[in-house]
Formats: sequence, structure tokens, C-alpha cells
Amino acid sequence: MLKGSIVALVTPLKKNKEIDFSSLRKLVEYHIKSGTSAIVAVGTTGESSTLNVDDHIKVVMNILKFSDGKIDVIAGNGANSTSEAIVLSKLLSGTNITAGLNVTPYYNKPTQEGLYQHYKLIAESSDLPQILYNVPSRTGIDLLPETVGRLAKLSNIIGIKDATGDLNRLNELQAVVPESFSLYSGDDLTGCEFILNGGHGIISVSSNIAAADMANMCKFALAHKVEEARKINQQLTPIHSKLFIESNPIPVKWACAELGLIPTAVCRLPLTTLAPQYHSIVRDALIKSQIIL
Repeated sequence: MLKGSIVALVTPLKKNKEIDFSSLRKLVEYHIKSGTSAIVAVGTTGESSTLNVDDHIKVVMNILKFSDGKIDVIAGNGANSTSEAIVLSKLLSGTNITAGLNVTPYYNKPTQEGLYQHYKLIAESSDLPQILYNVPSRTGIDLLPETVGRLAKLSNIIGIKDATGDLNRLNELQAVVPESFSLYSGDDLTGCEFILNGGHGIISVSSNIAAADMANMCKFALAHKVEEARKINQQLTPIHSKLFIESNPIPVKWACAELGLIPTAVCRLPLTTLAPQYHSIVRDALIKSQIIL
């Protein structure tokens, strides 16, 4: 079971919007040195919705190569089409990828039975372990605890990233899944409390720019060193909030560029770069969080 700070990694792009593999290597090295527990490649923050399948697989496999076995790699493999998610799962099967992160189908708003059948077929179609990903604020559908409980009985479904930000949801999930089932927060603002209440880690946007602090905060929370964990979390609260002032990953890519972690803040359309009126707000959050000293 993976525990701790898991970064939802940005995908660096050149000015021409092609993938910047040199910068990608540097990001992987940064997270290895900072103590990040694992990397999520091409999730929401990695612009999975704007990368075609070829680019998607290239980014994942290059992150796997750059990691050189020093850090676990989880690959985004979700889609709003079950058949497309199966294609991605099969393309990643047989590699050293630790697991797939499989977002709920977006826009088409399936029923709970539809969600169950969707994930069941994906799990049966590949040997890649699957982590469910529930983010109703973006997808328009909520994967309910009772459905998660049904899915947790399938051997190839090993965990969930819950991005509801509702700590009551953690209690509901704990009641329906086995102890071996991994529970990850997908919400930086509530992630510390999520772990202190029995969660196993955070799949984090903030970790892109505060990797060591996030790793240490998670270690303290997992050890139930409450005061130490909350102290770091309080320090990072400004970025937890302001990195969502526009749609993720727009602000975090701007912050990464501001810190010199990547050379440009370019996103692929329909995502744009951070609007100028928000630059000072995000920069101020970086200062308040002691990322810029």
C-alpha cells in the first residue's frame, strides 16, 4: 500500500505546446529528492483531457524511465468511454506502473450501476491495478460509498482518490471497504485531516511546488504527530486555496514556472495560462506559504 504525499504531476509543455521531456525529467528528479512517495502521471493536473493517446502514453513511459525504480508511478487511465479506458489500461499493462488512476466518466452522468459496470469491466480487462477517482465537482457524477464498497470486492480495484473534500465521506468509505483498500484524499485543503482520521495519503496539486513540505506533513500525519502535521498544513494553506483560483492546472503551472521548476506555464487549449489579474494573488500565496522566501 502506497502512503504519504503523491504528486499529481503537471505535464510541462514547450511554447509550441509540444511535451517538454527535458523538463519532465527534472520534475521527476525533484520529487525523488524531495521525498514524494509516488507520481501520478497524466491525471487531471497532467492535462489528461488535452493529451491524445500517443502523447499520454509517451509521458507515462518517460516518467517511468526517468524514475528508474526510485519512485512509484501511477498512471491516469480514465475516460468517459469505457472502451477508451480499457484501451489505456491495456497499453499500460505489463509495465512497471504501480496502478492506474481511473476517474469517473465525465459529462455523460452514468447511474451508480453504470459506474459499477464501467469499473468492473476495466478491472477485468487488464492486469493493471486500479485506483478509483471520484471528483464530482469536475465530472458531474458522484461515486457513492455503497458503489465503492461493491467495487472494493474486486481483486484488481485497490483504492480510491476521493476529491469531495468531505471528511464525512472518509468515514462512510471506511465503513464499506476492507482495511487493505487504499484511501487517498484528492483535496489539499482537507488532506491533512483526512490522513489524521485514517486515510493513507494525499494525491496532491500543492506537492508540485512544495514537495518536501507535503512529504513531511504526510509523514507526521501518518505517525499521528498531530501538532507537527497541522503546523506544516497551516503554513501551506494559502497555496492549497489559491492554486484553484482558476481551473487546475492553470495556477499550479504558472507557479511552477514562477519558481523555475518548468520554463513555461503553457497549457493546451481549451486551457489557457493564468490571467494577469491573478498573478499577484498566487505569488502572494507562495510567499505566505514560505515557498518564496
